[in-house]
Amino acid sequence: MEARIITDRQQWNEFVAASKCCNITQSFEWGELAPHLGAEAMFAGVVDEQGNLCAAMLVLISTAPVLHRTYFYAPRGPVIDDPDSPAMTVLLNFVKAEAHRRGAFMLKIEPGVADGDERWLTALQKRGFRTTPYASHIRDEWVLDIRPDEKTLLADMKEKWRYNIRLAARKGVTVRRGEGQAEVDTFYRIYQTTSERDQFFIHNKAHYEDIMRLYGEGDRAALFLAEYEGEAIAGIIVLRFGRWSWYMYGASSNEQRNLMPNHLLQWNGIQWAKARDCWYYNFRGIPDVLEEGQELWGVYVFKRGFGGYEIRSLVTHDLVYQPLVYGAYRRLLDVKRWRDDRQRVLQKSPLHI
Repeated sequence: MEARIITDRQQWNEFVAASKCCNITQSFEWGELAPHLGAEAMFAGVVDEQGNLCAAMLVLISTAPVLHRTYFYAPRGPVIDDPDSPAMTVLLNFVKAEAHRRGAFMLKIEPGVADGDERWLTALQKRGFRTTPYASHIRDEWVLDIRPDEKTLLADMKEKWRYNIRLAARKGVTVRRGEGQAEVDTFYRIYQTTSERDQFFIHNKAHYEDIMRLYGEGDRAALFLAEYEGEAIAGIIVLRFGRWSWYMYGASSNEQRNLMPNHLLQWNGIQWAKARDCWYYNFRGIPDVLEEGQELWGVYVFKRGFGGYEIRSLVTHDLVYQPLVYGAYRRLLDVKRWRDDRQRVLQKSPLHI
């Protein structure tokens, strides 16, 4: 058993896609997107005597703000079915050696396993990991099992959602799949409008161009545009990997929102994933606390209407290589959280309404 840098895209993707820990953010292509994230990718893997992968971890090598110190982050990694396996030790020792070589002060991991998994929690604690409340990846997501037939999927939706899907079509909204640069340009223009309206960060257009280019090979990415009277009014990008599909990005203009194009778009995304033998459609992030008034509550209500269930991933874990630097890093995060919480309280104050 030996750890090494893996350069074989097919070998990597086949292993990750077949794992119980399968996630798009551990695919080879996600590592190739690292420059857009201000990071460098490292594909660390463990192979057995026959050269077969038995553990993998896409590590993003980033620099912590303010501290300007290097750290390692594995989004939904590592990918290994048994955290007690000797391969886990080999993998972590290899990554630790790379961390020392590059001066990284910690490894942050967010495994794609269920919250409270005692086997994982015990295995990570034994190897020196500590839990942290500061997650990089939203822990709570909304998932729809799309293995039932389309009639059953529609029946399991809230009645209003079925009605809105049909309403959009009756009102003249059409959905088509975008294949070229012009369609990406159109999507990004609407996405910018959505970002400004709802106040969230988006990357530059090259990021989404590369997503469509990298995952477009093998029909693993789909861009859908909803149009009304010849004008694009909304769009989504859906990716698939293994048995999973993900609603990654959604954009809607400020016009014609009453025509419910987003409901029809999601139904097209679900149909596309189902036709390609996916078992699950992941709507992605929902609030940690499912109470009205929470951030992302409206997003949660929209996703919940299609049927499905909540999944909550294991708490974030840090493996500390440099305690002094890590201590400073945690103090900075504590201060940031205090400021963010205070700002939210002030925004809800009657004086700020």
